Amino acid sequence: MSSSHPFLCRDFHIEWSKLTPDHIIADVSLAIETGRANIETIKAVTPEEATFENTFGALESATADLDRSWGRVNHLDSVSNSDELRKALNEMLPLVSEFSSSISLDQQLWTVLKSFAHSHAADSLSDIQKRYLRETCEEFQSAGADLNEESKRRMFEINSALAKVTQKFGENVLDSTNAWELFISEESRLSGLPESAKTSAAEDAKAKGKEGQWRFTQQFPSMYPVMQYATDDQLRKEIWEGGCTIGNGGESDNTQLIWEILRLRKEKAALLGHDNFADLVLKRRMAKDGQGALRFTEDLHLKIREQFLQEVSELEAYKAEKTHSKPAPLEPWETAFWAEKRRKELYDFDDEALRPYFPVDQVMKGLFDLTSRLFGITITPASAETWHPEVTFYEIRDTQSEDHLGSFYADWHPRESKRGGAWMNYLETGLPSPRTPHLGLICGNMSKPTADKPALLTHREVETVFHEFGHLLHHLLSDVEIKSLAGVNVPWDFVELPSQIMENFCWDRQSLDLFARHYQTGETIPDALFEKMISARNYLSATTFMRQLALGKLDLELHLNSEQFLDGDLDAVDREILADYKAALATESPSMARRFSHLFSSPVGYAAGYYSYKWAEVLDADAFTRFQKEGVLNVETGMSFREEILSKGNSRSVDLSYEAFMGRGPNQDALLQRSGLS
Repeated sequence: MSSSHPFLCRDFHIEWSKLTPDHIIADVSLAIETGRANIETIKAVTPEEATFENTFGALESATADLDRSWGRVNHLDSVSNSDELRKALNEMLPLVSEFSSSISLDQQLWTVLKSFAHSHAADSLSDIQKRYLRETCEEFQSAGADLNEESKRRMFEINSALAKVTQKFGENVLDSTNAWELFISEESRLSGLPESAKTSAAEDAKAKGKEGQWRFTQQFPSMYPVMQYATDDQLRKEIWEGGCTIGNGGESDNTQLIWEILRLRKEKAALLGHDNFADLVLKRRMAKDGQGALRFTEDLHLKIREQFLQEVSELEAYKAEKTHSKPAPLEPWETAFWAEKRRKELYDFDDEALRPYFPVDQVMKGLFDLTSRLFGITITPASAETWHPEVTFYEIRDTQSEDHLGSFYADWHPRESKRGGAWMNYLETGLPSPRTPHLGLICGNMSKPTADKPALLTHREVETVFHEFGHLLHHLLSDVEIKSLAGVNVPWDFVELPSQIMENFCWDRQSLDLFARHYQTGETIPDALFEKMISARNYLSATTFMRQLALGKLDLELHLNSEQFLDGDLDAVDREILADYKAALATESPSMARRFSHLFSSPVGYAAGYYSYKWAEVLDADAFTRFQKEGVLNVETGMSFREEILSKGNSRSVDLSYEAFMGRGPNQDALLQRSGLS
């Protein structure tokens, strides 16, 4: 199995060099056949012989081979994309989608499951088995198990179409991002740029055969320093115009794909008896329905709107003063530049001054020290094959028992074959008894090392590292005996709590001193610089806050009221929805929707769920008050968080998990106070 079907190999240490595109079709096809045979076995179970083990328990592991192989294919698509891999993935995508849809729409299987669920035997199950039974039945119903045959056939078609069109959306974003590059030959145009950005751009150009020039791309570590620091207005405009091409125009245009995705999702919701896709997605999440999520978003909007408008006005006035002109809306390529210039003036603080204190290896070591202390674990580098030479591998053990809880890969720097952004994922879910380890990964697109310096991160990038590691810990410290209820398999408006709470440690002096050390001297951040950093923390916080609300508002409106917008002018729709959520600009930007992979690069993803980031931010700010009260590095508090939040997964209601840690429900006040907006 391992040599002839490497994508199906169950060895914990994956031999990535053997996972080549030529194996994908055979391996995934075999996994589908195995899964189908396992489902047929469950369907043959009679009511008299039905047990949890041969019905719901068997379903839990029925598609393990497919989950493993298809998960690896999609992971490689994210980090090592190639024409050969993409071709094989797209050939198998309809077959995987069809089989996956067929499970919850199989009437005979549903009859067997329902029969056991309503039997006396089900009454004697353990609490976690009962929860898995309830969750599974609700998933089947949400997928259309109770539909008539005609509606089920249409559901098959919708699911298959969604799989294809969302895959194409993601490919378009990647292709159009990679298609854009800008070479600069005159160093004078780089005035204002930090040396780190210039050095990286020069090395990028050299790697492309253009030594003596500077290359810029739409990868965040490349483009954002230009937008923030370059005094050349035209250069910033060119970078902005490049960003406008992502998913917009030519063969990679995503406009029609967005309408098609929204149309399919709307029809899917209607088949299942819902007025809109948001209600379908959110009925088992903390917000309960689309209107609940929208009320949450609009309530926060009202609370910060006045401060937001004031910040916009102050920035316009600042630029007018410096340019001896009248206050007026800024150009979109001016906002980051003038905001940074004003911040330096107000706080005498420059993000670049922090970079030397955040070499990526030291950040990781400090992060490991911090989480080891708080959560009772040890994290050590380990030897394993990886998918790229830059990738590192680690293992996590429980400090007391020395049990191997899990291992993970870390892949931090951009490549053309790698999608943008930062993310966590898992490759294997372990079990507590007998103990089998979890296997996960964290990826990002952070600042790269240069010829004479290690990778020195911005403070924002450090927050991202901590964020993704929080997700990872949520999975690797899971202690749940049913895999489908383990780790990050929780409602999506709760899943960001373990990640976002970790960002708080990037602002606390005591925790910062564990990892923020100068790459040359080993010294911690000087007190004066730290005070400037804290003072500047809430600079333009209402603007940052409003951007997240705007993304959530756009998402919710498109999925709540899609019939109002379908096939319209996407940019006009964006302006209509976000009229009260965006600053007026001198030049309109194309809609973010065309590159909004969170919403449109998978059949569900964060669709109707982007509000989750702000929802979880309320939870993380509130939950961190316990750390602040009891001690940021208090072991008892950390172990309580591990026990009540990280280890529990979806083995119980997440509302109960939160209350178990805090002793009460969540409160919005802490977030508004932290943001300086209360």
